[in-house]
Amino acid sequence: MSLNMQQSRVEVLDMHMAYREAGQKDAPVALFLHGNPTSSYIWRHIMSDVSPVARCIAPDLIGFGQSDKPDIEYRLIDHIRYLDAFIDALEISSAYLVAQDWGTALAFERAARRPNFVRGLAFMEFIRPMKSWDEFHHEPAARELFQKFRTAGIGEKLVLEDNVFVERVLPGSIERQLTEEEMSAYRAPFPTPESRRPVWRFPNELPIAGQPGDVSALLENAHAALRESTYPKILFVGEPGALVSPEFARTFASTLHNCEVVQLGAGAHYLQEDHPSAIAAGVRRLIGDATQK
Repeated sequence: MSLNMQQSRVEVLDMHMAYREAGQKDAPVALFLHGNPTSSYIWRHIMSDVSPVARCIAPDLIGFGQSDKPDIEYRLIDHIRYLDAFIDALEISSAYLVAQDWGTALAFERAARRPNFVRGLAFMEFIRPMKSWDEFHHEPAARELFQKFRTAGIGEKLVLEDNVFVERVLPGSIERQLTEEEMSAYRAPFPTPESRRPVWRFPNELPIAGQPGDVSALLENAHAALRESTYPKILFVGEPGALVSPEFARTFASTLHNCEVVQLGAGAHYLQEDHPSAIAAGVRRLIGDATQK
């Protein structure tokens, strides 16, 4: 980890959200948004490499990492509310958004609502409305597991009691083997079944076949705005990927303005752990290209 990496906490909606920060205060902001079941920790190497050209800020979403766990539903709309308050608390007026998994849903939604906030977007393994389960993940076993996560009684046992998301889904979606120290960092926020409720909620928020209706509608609107946007974009993709295959990435990028596809090589879902240097290089290029215009 970079010597200038700091870990801090800020009061947000009567709670506290933790975040990592690196880089110069007067540099352009790069805002890193993680997914499920990770935290700002997943961006640690990438932030170190990007910090020479940006003020890198990575929050732990509410209920994740070292952020507080209020008694809320942890629906997407809750995360939007807390992230908005976090951005206001740190007085971030504009940023390059760097996002993966549910972080992309938050990035797309904010970009749709506050287009002037976004200076550029780097994203990977992104969330999108899907017409059916056939569009979710290329591995049938993964589709079956996520359908179980959404089944009353079964999902709670798997995620809350057995901690399957942290112990199986996370390491199983990374090419290299995580060290015991790394696994300990990912386990730390979720020591009890009740502490894992934010992890359980996210697979139940996936917008598949129109359900949940409010999430599907929100992300349909966000993706429509994404297609109209002209800010620079980089879509990182692994081989074979999980939610996003190389072929799908190329097709999707062709529907957007000003979007480059960067193929990272072998990788599934948590590409930050397999390709931090390549992702950081792309983010630095995104920031450099935009600031030189």
